[in-house]
Amino acid sequence: MGILSWIILGLVAGLLARWVMPGTAPGGFVVTTIIGIVGAVVGGALAGMLGFGGPVSTISLGSIITATLGAIVFLLVFRMLSGRS
Repeated sequence: MGILSWIILGLVAGLLARWVMPGTAPGGFVVTTIIGIVGAVVGGALAGMLGFGGPVSTISLGSIITATLGAIVFLLVFRMLSGRS
């Protein structure tokens, strides 16, 4: 998947994760996109470990869901470690 695809997927997943988990989160467009890209990596890894998927490699409904769930997990861990609610 090209870098532009990762950025678009990351932005969509980051926005969805922030919509599902509102609260105090730093940054704007760039940080939201990075959260989504990291979420895609985390979600793909978790899906692979659980045996129902693998790395996110295309932009599809399944990859958006996987990336968003990964971004939510990433936000949960980030907020727990940083003490933010």
